[in-house]
Amino acid sequence: MRIHIIACEIMLREICHAVARAPHPCFPVFIRKGLHDNPDVLRAELRTRLAEVDATRADVVVLGYGLCSNGTAGLQAGELPVVIPLMHDCITMFLGSRARYADIFSQQPGTYYYTKGWLERGADQIPQPAHQGGGLMDQTYQDLVSRYGEDNARYLMEIQGQWVQNYSKACLIRMPIYPTHEDAEQVRQIAAERGWEYDEIDGDMRLFEAMVSGDWSDEDFLIVPPGGTIQPSYDERVLKCTGGCGACQPVQATEHSQK
Repeated sequence: MRIHIIACEIMLREICHAVARAPHPCFPVFIRKGLHDNPDVLRAELRTRLAEVDATRADVVVLGYGLCSNGTAGLQAGELPVVIPLMHDCITMFLGSRARYADIFSQQPGTYYYTKGWLERGADQIPQPAHQGGGLMDQTYQDLVSRYGEDNARYLMEIQGQWVQNYSKACLIRMPIYPTHEDAEQVRQIAAERGWEYDEIDGDMRLFEAMVSGDWSDEDFLIVPPGGTIQPSYDERVLKCTGGCGACQPVQATEHSQK
C-alpha cells in the first residue's frame, strides 16, 4: 500500500520519524503552519493538494489535520480514499488519543500547548490555538495598522489582550524522539512574559505511527471513500463523511503497490 500524506509542517519531525520506520511506502508533503490562521485558505490549499495527487502512484491519501477550525470541512475525496484523524486539532496527535486530550483538558483548563514543531515553525508572540482560527495573533500592531487602519488595529489589540487572559499555563509537550531542553527554556520564557505557570507533559507517537502503518482504527480515524465528503459531526467523534460513506471499505494494497 502506497500512502500519500498531506500534513501541517508542525508535524514534520514526527511524521518523518514514523515514515522512516513505516511498513509501507509513504510520500509526505507538508503545508506551512500559517494557513491555520484562515480556515478558508487552508481548505482551498488542501483541495488543491488533493487534486494534485497522482492516483497511479498512491493507494490512499492521509491528512495530517483534524477539523482545524472547519478548515477540512467540505473536502471531498477524489479517485482515492482519504484518511483523516478524528480530532479537533493537532494536540490530539501529539498526546496520542482524543480520550487523553479530553482528560488532560478537563483537569487543566486554560492551558496553551507547545510542541517543537510549533516553536520551530514560528511561535505566536500572542499564542492562538488551532481551534480558534482568526489569524490576528501572529501580527504586530504596525501590521494591523497597515491592514486595517489605526482605530481598528487598536481595537484588535485590545481584543487580543482579553483573549490571552483566558490562559494561565503554558505546557510543553515532550515527544520521545528528540531532546526538548531548548524548547523548555523557550516555553518557560513565554510563560514568564505572560505571567503564566509553566508545565511539561509527555507526548505519544502512537497516532503518528498508526497514520503511516495503515492501522486506521474506527476509534482514531475516519476513512472517506472516493466521492465522500468530510464534515463536522458535532459529537465526540468530531468528524463524519457524507456522500457515499455507506460504501466505506478497508483500504487494501493493490497488486501493483506490493511490488
